[in-house]
Amino acid sequence: MAFVTRYVSPTSGRGVILFLGLTYATLSLVWASLRLSSGEPYSNVAVIILLTGGPAFVLLYGGFQLVHADLDSDLYPLIGGWTLGAVGVMFVLLSLYHFQPADSLRNPYREILVLTALSSVAGLGVGMYDARAKASARELTQRNEDLQRLQAQLEASNERLEQFAYAVSHDLEEPLRMITSYLSLLERRYADELDDDADEFIDYAVDGAERMKEMIDGLLEYSRIETRGESFESVDLDALLADVQQNLELQIDDSDAEITSDALPRVAGDPRQLRQVFQNLLSNALEYSGDDPPRVHVGATRTNSRWQVFVRDEGIGIPPEQQDRVFEVFQRLHSHEEHAGTGIGLALCRRIVERHGGTIWIDSEPGVGTTFTFTLPPAQAPSKPAR
Repeated sequence: MAFVTRYVSPTSGRGVILFLGLTYATLSLVWASLRLSSGEPYSNVAVIILLTGGPAFVLLYGGFQLVHADLDSDLYPLIGGWTLGAVGVMFVLLSLYHFQPADSLRNPYREILVLTALSSVAGLGVGMYDARAKASARELTQRNEDLQRLQAQLEASNERLEQFAYAVSHDLEEPLRMITSYLSLLERRYADELDDDADEFIDYAVDGAERMKEMIDGLLEYSRIETRGESFESVDLDALLADVQQNLELQIDDSDAEITSDALPRVAGDPRQLRQVFQNLLSNALEYSGDDPPRVHVGATRTNSRWQVFVRDEGIGIPPEQQDRVFEVFQRLHSHEEHAGTGIGLALCRRIVERHGGTIWIDSEPGVGTTFTFTLPPAQAPSKPAR
């Protein structure tokens, strides 16, 4: 088949199909007229027209409609080659059969005409199937190349982000340390000469410098989620939650919080980063509990091939118009005087969950509470030892 298609140009692939269709249509009419003039019964002539003219119509229709098919024009020779090749194969087989020394079939030329016409339609069908398969393969290859290119661009973007964050952190931390140190020195050296307003101003300046340092550190950590993450392993979320509660023990005791949980699964992930997700979500639940003691519940449900883990609180909630902002870097819904924080914790959570191939979303109603839900892959089952 490659021999046939090699010599069919992109413009003649469709021409081959149209030529065959026109040829068989003409031959069927010529044959019919000759047989009618020789006294052939009308029924026999009708059968010949049907068996030869039908494929001719299919070839002509297929050739004209080929330009409307979702195929590149350079695949036309492939279809034409299959169609012409099928005719050639059938013609050769019938020729060998009818011209052998043994008795041949009655009216061999009629059989050749009918069977080659039918085989041409079969070749057209095979050619269309082959062309569509190759077109699908091309599209799949192109998509894979696009994905690889996007992945390379994403990796380069992540690397530039980390370099930028590191440069910002390195360049700003030293001036901030100097500001804090000199303010503290000023407060100590001139303590007797400063009034209460001056002391308050110094405290504000020191607090602002410390918060800026926390934001810089958070930005640096955000930029390193992809590049500095650990390899995935089986993580027991029950044990991880217990560790996080121990880390937050002081905040839990001070707020008289109650944290409950269902039995949590094992998942595949970076234990350090997942611990950070739980700690950020629980800290938020404790911080935004309102006037009542915090009530937080942690659970998980299995959906298809992933686990959905949720952290639900009964706190102040988040208005619908502000829910899209909570996962953006440095986006705060409250002033620092109302609630402490850098505004990067939930952005870190989303970036970590996305690194694990999952998504995170929020369901919240002001005055009722908030539920953060995120998906994680299940831990791989241990392979059975070979016997």
